Amino acid sequence: MSLEEKGAAGTSTPTEKEAAPAFAAGETVQARDQEDFWTRNGLNLRSFGKRDMGTGSIDSLDRTMKTRHMHMIAIGGSIGAGFFVGSGKALSTGGPATLLIDFAIIGVMMFNTVYALGELAVMYPVSGGFYTYSTRFIDPSWGFAMGWNYVMQWAIVLPLELTVCSMTVGYWNSSISVAVWITIFWAAILIINVFGTLGYAEEEFWSSVLKLGAVVVFMFIAVILVCGGGPSGSRYDEYSGAKLWYDPGAFANGFRGFCSVFVTAAFSFSGTELVGLAAAEAKNPLRSLPGAIKQVFWRITLFYILGLFFIGLLIPHTDDNLLGANPYADVNASPFVLVGKYANLVGYDSFMNVIILVSVLSIGVSSVYGGSRTLTALAQQGYAPKVFSYIDRSGRPLISVITLLAFGPLAYVSLSATGPEVFDWLLALSGLAALFTWGSICLAHIRFRKAWALQGRSLDEIPFKAVGGVYGSYIGLGLNILVLIAQLYVSICPVGGGFNDVEGFFKSYMALPVVIIFWIGGFLWKRTGWLRTDQIDLDTGRRELDWDVINADRAKLAAMPTWKRWMYTFFV
Repeated sequence: MSLEEKGAAGTSTPTEKEAAPAFAAGETVQARDQEDFWTRNGLNLRSFGKRDMGTGSIDSLDRTMKTRHMHMIAIGGSIGAGFFVGSGKALSTGGPATLLIDFAIIGVMMFNTVYALGELAVMYPVSGGFYTYSTRFIDPSWGFAMGWNYVMQWAIVLPLELTVCSMTVGYWNSSISVAVWITIFWAAILIINVFGTLGYAEEEFWSSVLKLGAVVVFMFIAVILVCGGGPSGSRYDEYSGAKLWYDPGAFANGFRGFCSVFVTAAFSFSGTELVGLAAAEAKNPLRSLPGAIKQVFWRITLFYILGLFFIGLLIPHTDDNLLGANPYADVNASPFVLVGKYANLVGYDSFMNVIILVSVLSIGVSSVYGGSRTLTALAQQGYAPKVFSYIDRSGRPLISVITLLAFGPLAYVSLSATGPEVFDWLLALSGLAALFTWGSICLAHIRFRKAWALQGRSLDEIPFKAVGGVYGSYIGLGLNILVLIAQLYVSICPVGGGFNDVEGFFKSYMALPVVIIFWIGGFLWKRTGWLRTDQIDLDTGRRELDWDVINADRAKLAAMPTWKRWMYTFFV
């Protein structure tokens, strides 16, 4: 029996609504194999019929995602408008040193968060994992809040990304109505979702390849430009080095500027956690997920940190072009586009805009994927109407996908005179939402480890362990809290000086009251509170593992030289 066919539920027998989804991978694989090609890939009317789920529940989703998909989702999946466009506003607000430091801090936070997620997801690879981990390890009411918060986050991100797509195309031709491009890109996302998990996985793979290739090309060009190798007559035709760090300076707007960049950095990393969500639809998460988790280090170090370091060397934070009409939607304000313009590199600005367009469309596809899987998980466990638990013959959570896609037309609001105002409020709802998800993942891991120790279990029984262990999760949780505090400070004391009014405060900190409302709603619905450590169920839904294979891998690792063992532990 293959590893992915082994997941039987544990020995515990919780109530129907509170039960963690049982594993039925064997039944899922068999059900899929019995369908013809057109049905498996969602290409005929029969594919929309309800799948016979047998004894399984959420795991009736298809497990067609391969290792290459997982790795590219991890390393390039969340690189989008926050990185390519929002970094310009962040540079203007905080200066190059703040940009680098804040992204590095968020990077450390994400490194520990994703490793904690990896440890949990290998043992409990269920779709909607972020929500289910909060439910079973922290508090069912908090899990309810995190589940709905995550669904709402992605439901709002979809129209935002459609708006950014339409504005990006406007860089070449502004005479065509934005509504036309919103419709075209919304239809493109819909078509990709027709192919279900495989459509999402392939789209993410190839878009990530393109994004990462573009960032690598940018960094080679940036090294040449910093050294003065730009075209004659351009801004970069002589060596500049770190000149811009001295004049106009490394920091801007003092402590307020430093705090304000955190939210941009957090927005830029949103979607990193999707690699854990995708684990439930991987053929063999024990093999593919650990390697994918380790790729996050490379994305943080090489692409975010190094890429933004070069931006700080090439674009002064006082550049007026960084102050676009909208910090996430105005591609004219992208520092990656500005570098091409200032270097007189013909066509490079258009090339980067194509990359931005692909990146933003990719995040739009991810929003439907992440939101629909979580909504289906909520329905499977009685936290949402049962209609959302519908899974069709091709393995798509059909009703949930349609529901998420239905939020796309909100992008048409941008056509009205009050569009920018609505855009700001939508951004306020989604900007901090990811921080609560990440903090909950770290706390769930801490609670899991505490319950594991209380029940006298050995860490050797955990197949993939977070590099920082429980201490890494404490660091991740602490940094999440610090970022929320920093954003609270900026919400009261904005960068421009003085104090914010009520509207300005809620535009900056809307996510907190929304989460509290969901938490209260979850408590009223479930009437459950914080779980004691001895109440935590560690067995239901836990994957049975092939320990012969795991022990053989561990023995192979132990026999390696120290340098090679470290390389495998952190990077392979």
